[in-house]
Amino acid sequence: MLALTSIWTTILLAAAVALGPLATDMYLPALPSMGDALSAGPDQVQLTLSLYMAGFALAQLFCGPLADRFGRKPIMIGGFLLFFIASVGCALATNVETLLLCRFLQAIGGSAGPVLGRAAIRDIYTPREASRIMAILASIMALAPAVAPTLGGFLLAGFGWPSIFIALGGYALVMMVVVAFGIPEPMAPANRQSLKLRNLARNYRHIGTDPSFIGYTLTNAFAFSGLFAFLSGSSFVLIDFLGVAPEHYGLYFACIVAGYISGNLGAVRLGRRLVPDQILVRGLMTSVAGGVAMAGLAMAEVHSVWAVMIPQAVVMMGVGMTLPQTMAGALANFPTMAGSASALFGFGQMALAAAVGALVGQLYTGTSLVMASIIAACSVAALAAYLLLVQRYPAPGFEPAQESARQKVA
Repeated sequence: MLALTSIWTTILLAAAVALGPLATDMYLPALPSMGDALSAGPDQVQLTLSLYMAGFALAQLFCGPLADRFGRKPIMIGGFLLFFIASVGCALATNVETLLLCRFLQAIGGSAGPVLGRAAIRDIYTPREASRIMAILASIMALAPAVAPTLGGFLLAGFGWPSIFIALGGYALVMMVVVAFGIPEPMAPANRQSLKLRNLARNYRHIGTDPSFIGYTLTNAFAFSGLFAFLSGSSFVLIDFLGVAPEHYGLYFACIVAGYISGNLGAVRLGRRLVPDQILVRGLMTSVAGGVAMAGLAMAEVHSVWAVMIPQAVVMMGVGMTLPQTMAGALANFPTMAGSASALFGFGQMALAAAVGALVGQLYTGTSLVMASIIAACSVAALAAYLLLVQRYPAPGFEPAQESARQKVA
């Protein structure tokens, strides 16, 4: 097995975490076609995405405590197996109701990868090191959404939409074997927690009332919801409204992934000379600039692919800088219950994203205006959460630059 601090362990954890983006991004080009095949409207088809996120959010509340009791690896392996079974069910669905049920089960299994990947990073590294490693992990993981829509588009064109879910199930099987035989258990035996209901309630109460945790989680959730608003609406906007071919959708999607990766890599480089708070501010301001620009263009009725993609790439550059800092900051105070903290963090992130995604589907009017306006609103809300909470209650080691300097002098 690999050493826990090996770069290959980080790569394998990134591959495990990538199951979440793959399950949301690979089938995006197929959403309009699935609606036609299953006699479902855009709002019903979009619900397969929001329901996945809702199931993902709920499952993490149980996945985290189980991993804190039994270790990260057993729960990951079980989650990947359930994901595989549910993926086969999605491929065989003949109506939208069956597809919704299987997507929900897919979410329950798929939640194990992201929540336990974050927890494993916290198990292995200190909080400050974790912010840098999470940025590296996010950059590696971003390869999945860069490739997924393009691969999904070609699978759709060549074999039909069920083939996308067969491919997702195969990926989950491979990751189950990789985790079982390639990665050591990262959790120290001394950190195992009890599964007693009283202890779980106490842990969640302790985590959920921590003002630092709340601030970082809300900042992250709003930033992520802006991304999810794009995921929910972009296939309809680009394919149905702007006329992009489904097999070309992934090529345009790669532009925003490039923005995200550049933000991640920028955060890694800036981390050598700036404190995490300074990187976080830069990321949030970048996202606000991109979101407001997209909404302004949509309001001015500038309807072109690039009026959507260029501003969204800027938004994603900011998101790429923001997410690693907020993930590490939210978990910083909870070294002995990182699984539960990661679960509650993921629940907040995914629950808000699911609500925002459903809102995009319900309000969609056939143009880019609704999607662009919601992306801008989420970016502004993330900045507000930072200003109102994170600045007042920073995590240890994540203090603003001025406060860090005063502490060094003292």
